[in-house]
Amino acid sequence: MIPILERLPVRFKSRATLVFVHDLAMIALAWTGAWWIRYDLSIPPSAVMNQALSALPVMALLQGIAFLHVGLYRGMWRFISLSDLSRIFKATVLGVGAGVIALFLINRMSLVPRSIFPLYGLLLILMISGPRLLYRWIKEHYLQELDARKALVVGAGAAGEMLVQDLLRDPSYGCFPVGIVDDDPGKRGREIHGVRVLGGGDRIPEFADRTGAEIVLLALPSATTAQIRRMVGFCERAGVAIRTLPRMHDMPGSGVAVSGLRSISIEDLLSRPPISLDRGSIERGISGRVIAVTGGGGSIGSELCRQIAGFGPRRLMVLDHSEYNLYTIERDLRERFPRLDLDIILGDICDERAVRHTFAERSPDIVFHAAAYKHVPMLEREVREAIRVNVFGTECVARAAAAARVGKFVLISTDKAVNPANVMGASKYVAERICADLARTGSPTRFITIRFGNVLGSAGSVVSLFRSQIEQGGPVTVTHPEIERYFMTIAEACQLVMEAGSVGEGGEVFVLDMGEPVKIRYLAEQMIWLSGKVPGEGVPIEFIGLRPGEKLIEELFHPEENPMQTQHEKLLLARLRPCDATLFEKGIDDLRFAWQKLDESEMRRLLALLASDFGVSEEGRVLPFDFLRRPSGQVPQVTR
Repeated sequence: MIPILERLPVRFKSRATLVFVHDLAMIALAWTGAWWIRYDLSIPPSAVMNQALSALPVMALLQGIAFLHVGLYRGMWRFISLSDLSRIFKATVLGVGAGVIALFLINRMSLVPRSIFPLYGLLLILMISGPRLLYRWIKEHYLQELDARKALVVGAGAAGEMLVQDLLRDPSYGCFPVGIVDDDPGKRGREIHGVRVLGGGDRIPEFADRTGAEIVLLALPSATTAQIRRMVGFCERAGVAIRTLPRMHDMPGSGVAVSGLRSISIEDLLSRPPISLDRGSIERGISGRVIAVTGGGGSIGSELCRQIAGFGPRRLMVLDHSEYNLYTIERDLRERFPRLDLDIILGDICDERAVRHTFAERSPDIVFHAAAYKHVPMLEREVREAIRVNVFGTECVARAAAAARVGKFVLISTDKAVNPANVMGASKYVAERICADLARTGSPTRFITIRFGNVLGSAGSVVSLFRSQIEQGGPVTVTHPEIERYFMTIAEACQLVMEAGSVGEGGEVFVLDMGEPVKIRYLAEQMIWLSGKVPGEGVPIEFIGLRPGEKLIEELFHPEENPMQTQHEKLLLARLRPCDATLFEKGIDDLRFAWQKLDESEMRRLLALLASDFGVSEEGRVLPFDFLRRPSGQVPQVTR
C-alpha cells in the first residue's frame, strides 16, 4: 500500500485505497477526454494517440502525488465541503503544472497541443468533485430522509443555518429538515442548504400537515420566554413534538450543535430574562472572605454554594443537619472547584453552643441562612418543629453571628411571610422580624432579609410533584382551578441572594420583582403536554381543593410595607411594619415557654400574635389567619 495511505487509521485504509483507485481512473478519463474534445469529439490520429497514451502514466503519477500531498484523502465523501473542493482545485493545478514541466523535459511536448492541459484540468476537477458531491447529496437528501423523522426548524438565523447543516451531515440524530420557519417576511422563499424557508411561526400547524413533520426544532438561542411559549402553543395545536437549543446564556463556547438539542422544560416557559448581575460588587463582597451557608446541602443552599464558590472565597463553610446532603454537596464542590478551601460541618442550627463555638472559631465574614422547613401542609401539622427551626433556629444563628461579629447575615425568606395564612409563612415572618430587631440594636453585624416566591425544581416543589405524577400516568392533582403562584429558577434565586448581600447595608427586606404570577393549572397542563401526553386525556387533572393554610394568590408585599425601587432593577425594597420591640421580645419568650411545654394551642396563638406585629386597636380585632383557629374553632381576640 502507498506509504502516505499507511498513516491513515486502519478502518479508513481500505476505503481510502478504493477512493485513490477511483481518482486514478478519473485522471485517465479526464486525460483521454481532453484529447477527444480537442479533436472535435473524435479519435485523434494514431501518432498523436500514441503520444497521449505514453504521457498518461506520467500525468497519473504526478497527479496522484499531488492529491496525496494536499491531504485529499483525510476527508470523507459524505462530509465534502468547500475546503475539500479547494484541495481538489489545488491538487489539479499542481498536477497540471508538474505534468507540463515533466513532458517538456521528456520530449519538448512533441505532438501535445497546449489546449490539452486546461481541458484536462477542467475535466479532472469535474470528475473528482462530481462523484463526491453526488454521494453527499444522496446521503443527505435521499437515504437519510427514508430513515429519519421529518423536522421543521424554527429560526433562519445563524443558529438555524448551523442546525440545518448539522442535521444534514449527522444522520445519527434521526431528524431530516423539511422546512424552516421564520417570522421575517424577507426570508420567506429563500433556501438554506437546500431547505426552504416556508413562512411564519403562526403557520406551524399548516406546515406540519403539509410536510408531514413530526417534530419542531427551535433554533432561537436568544428567544424570550414569551416567544418560546408562543411556539409551544403552535406545536401543541399541530400535535407535534418540540425540542430546543440551549438559551444563549447557557450555550457552551463551542456554539450550536445537534447534540445540544433538548426537550423544552417547564423552566423555559416560566423563567424570565436572566438577571443582570453586578458581578464586580458580588466578587468584592465574596472574594477572599470566609463565607458560611446554613442549609448548604438543600436545593437552594447547594446552588448558592456552587455560585459562591465561583467568586473565589477564602473558605466556604457548609452547614447542614443531613449527612447525605452534606456528602453530596461536598463531592460536587470538590469536583467543580478542586482548589476551594471547603469546610463541611454536620450539625443542628438550633444547637446554640455548637453554632456559637463554630462561628467564634472559624470567624465567617458573611452568613447566608438558607436552613429552614418550607413544606406548607406538613408544617400545619408540625407547628412545634416549624417554630423550633424557622424561628428559634434563625434566632440562634443570627445571635451567634452577632456575637462573632460577622460582617453580614443574609436571611432567605419567602413570599408566604406576607399576610401569612399558614404556619410556615408565619414562622418565616417572625424570623424576618427577629433579624430586623437585631439590626436595630447597634450590632456590628448587618442583617439583611430577602424574599422570593416558589423555586422551580427545589425539593418538595409542585414541579417535582407534577413530574412524578405524570410519570405514573396521573392524575395530576391541582388544589384549585384559579390558584396561582410566582415562580423563579434556583439559579435566579441564588443570584438574587448574592446581589442583595452585596448591596445591603443592614435592616433591609429585599424582594425580587417576580413579574406575573402563573396559574398552577397552566403549569400542570404544560408539563403534561411537554411530556408527550395530552392533558385531560393521556393524563387527567384532578382538582382536590385548597390544603390547610393555602392561599389562592400569594403576595410579595404587605400593604403597609411601601415597596421602593433600588439601584438594581429586579430588586425591590420593603420596610417592615412598625412593632413594639418590648412586646415582641416578650412574645418570643412566651413562645419558647409554650414550645417547651408542648402546648400546641398556645404556640399557635402566640405565633399569631407575633406575626400580627401586635398591630391591633385598643379594643382588639380578629386575626386574619385561618391556620390560627383554636380547637373550638374560635379565633382569639388580641388586645394590647
